[in-house]
Amino acid sequence: MLHKEINRVALIGTGAVGASYAFGMLNKGVAEELVMIDLNKDKAEGDAMDLSHCLPFVDSRTKIWAGDYSDCKDASLVVITAGAAQKPGETRLDLVAKNCAIFKGIVGDIMASGFDGIFLIATNPVDILTYATWKFSGLPKERVIGSGTSLDTARFRYMLGDYFNVDARNIHGYIIGEHGDSELPVWSKTNVGTSPVHHVLKKNPKYSQRELDEIFLNTRDAAYHIIKKKGATYYGIGMGLVRLTKAILKNENSIITVSAYLDGQYGEHDIYIGVPAVINRGGIREVVELDLNELEQRQFKNSVETLRKTMAPVL
Repeated sequence: MLHKEINRVALIGTGAVGASYAFGMLNKGVAEELVMIDLNKDKAEGDAMDLSHCLPFVDSRTKIWAGDYSDCKDASLVVITAGAAQKPGETRLDLVAKNCAIFKGIVGDIMASGFDGIFLIATNPVDILTYATWKFSGLPKERVIGSGTSLDTARFRYMLGDYFNVDARNIHGYIIGEHGDSELPVWSKTNVGTSPVHHVLKKNPKYSQRELDEIFLNTRDAAYHIIKKKGATYYGIGMGLVRLTKAILKNENSIITVSAYLDGQYGEHDIYIGVPAVINRGGIREVVELDLNELEQRQFKNSVETLRKTMAPVL
């Protein structure tokens, strides 16, 4: 069922994140078909029309239309961005109860269509809603993926690239854990090109760990800063979802920090949380276990416990 000749992606939720994702998908030409589904049918239809008018300007031949849950039956991938959005002053974890209730209905309707592909979840709190989607859908854990800390990792690499004046694509590092306040930087595995970051600090006195710690705080709190200034974040996560979609549909075997199910990795069980994983046409091929130092192990454990405590009353 997963290896269909035509790659159809069904997008659930055409708000700011969904629309940004659709625009990115069109520009990159990742899928042959993109169906947009939203409770507000007029919004979905308007977006589909507007995006279709871009086709003469791009190298993409993507067929875009507004549809309904029955269109999920033949989808290779369903991307969910629907749900209550994070408001100024609200944490991602504050959204748990209302978005779990919304997701129960959405996932039920998708599965009723006969869908048998891969889920990609972006709605917050993403780790908990990915776990909920896995439970509600009954699909194998490998085929339910959350955007996890992929955006946090991209922000981290961008800010470090800016700091060291190096192309962000040549910064290799990971933010892992909850996509939220308890996430952590894996400094012990962060490299500038081929040089471990702590070697760079030793060699060049103009760089300092204090400034690196500040970069992490700005990475972790970026969403709060953006929400305060413009009300929501959507371009970064939109392109992050395009990147994940490409890794899946093109069978790339790319390593991306997603919300993945842990079944013994990192000493944890029965939880979805942000970790590096190999992503391909089957979903999550495998979780990559980083060799964390003692501090990082403690921080990761704290992140797991934070998620467990928040999930317990709802799931």
